Amino acid sequence: MTGSKPNLAPLRLHIPEPKFRPGDEADFSDIGVPPVDSIPKPDEAAMPSAIRDLAYGLVRVLDDDHQAKGSWNPGLEPEQLRMMLRNMMLTRAFDDRMFRAQRQGKTSFYMKSTGEEATSVATAMALASDDMCFPSYRQQGILITRGYPIVAMMNQIYSNRSDHLKGRQLPIMYSAPEYGFFTISGNLATQYPQAVGWAMASASRGDSRIAAVWCGEGSTAEGDFHSALTFAAVYNAPVILQVVNNQWAISSFSGIAGGERTTFAARGIGYGIAALRVDGNDPLAVFAAMRWASDRARTNNGPTLIEYFTYRAEGHSTSDDPGAYRAAKEFEKWPLGDPVERLKQHLIILGEWDEERHSALQTELTDLVKAAQKQAEANGILGHGLHQPFETMFEDVFEEMPWHLKEQCAQMLEEQHRKFGPEWEPK
Repeated sequence: MTGSKPNLAPLRLHIPEPKFRPGDEADFSDIGVPPVDSIPKPDEAAMPSAIRDLAYGLVRVLDDDHQAKGSWNPGLEPEQLRMMLRNMMLTRAFDDRMFRAQRQGKTSFYMKSTGEEATSVATAMALASDDMCFPSYRQQGILITRGYPIVAMMNQIYSNRSDHLKGRQLPIMYSAPEYGFFTISGNLATQYPQAVGWAMASASRGDSRIAAVWCGEGSTAEGDFHSALTFAAVYNAPVILQVVNNQWAISSFSGIAGGERTTFAARGIGYGIAALRVDGNDPLAVFAAMRWASDRARTNNGPTLIEYFTYRAEGHSTSDDPGAYRAAKEFEKWPLGDPVERLKQHLIILGEWDEERHSALQTELTDLVKAAQKQAEANGILGHGLHQPFETMFEDVFEEMPWHLKEQCAQMLEEQHRKFGPEWEPK
């Protein structure tokens, strides 16, 4: 029999709700933005228990006046800064063009990374080129930064005859292991234990390469995330565990994943993992945090969990309408600004950039992406014809195709030849 205590109020659940809904005026004045160097940069070998405050603060380099300041300042050369700006601008131009292609019916699906470009571009620039990246589905900037051909990215989005994945992956689920880019999975957080396992294997071989993995804040509620942190901590794996906290999962805000209680970086503290919370819209802070964490991993000082505090400017995907669940113009009021604009202004203050050069670069990148799109579309677009031979659906699953699949494949080819003739080829 259930007991009762009439002198106590009834128990109740807390249901997290975002502060603003459609029709509300967004107000982020409650978000604390500490001054640069409010928590100075520690030694890479510092014990996690000695730097726990970094999980609750905010690593910053660019101040409100767009000057690079403090102990976290990575001291990048102007040419490196211009390359970082170019990579972020190219990522944004690529996103805009592919978003438009989806709206034109040329592909089924796309996900933009607008406002979050620093979390992939700056991080990729801070890593060694042969370190292995285990991305989520909004890290196209890694491939662009590492020089992967954007035509090949478009071929995959269009699932055309030049798609090296043969149309088997959802658009934007890239795979480029030769560029240190592990295959993207649509099942969230699966890449976390994969990254930790890869890092453990690298360490067991006595290699010098480390692993880096990305997920959104919503994915931290997945069991794979916590299993990965356990293994990373126990075995001191050389891995960098990154959480891109852009405030929103598909249509639920960060509170559903526990963001009301504490920071996402603080999840590392309970595992004994070094943890940083970083201004994700400050490209120099993102670079500095990743370089610090990579130096830590490479010197056998263990894993690092980094939370990038940023904002998802666009919808979750082309299948999502953010206007149905969040206030309009939230990104315009986001207190940490736009990463592209902030880096642009920093370069201008240094005397290494100006509005005219910026405009010219924007035009150059737009034209580059347009030309790549034309080249990719010559190979076909999604939904317009069969771009891969029928028999490829039976391939690349087993090392040796079993007899029953060989039999089914032969029957299918026989039927194909009967209907279309033996010379028929997919277009």
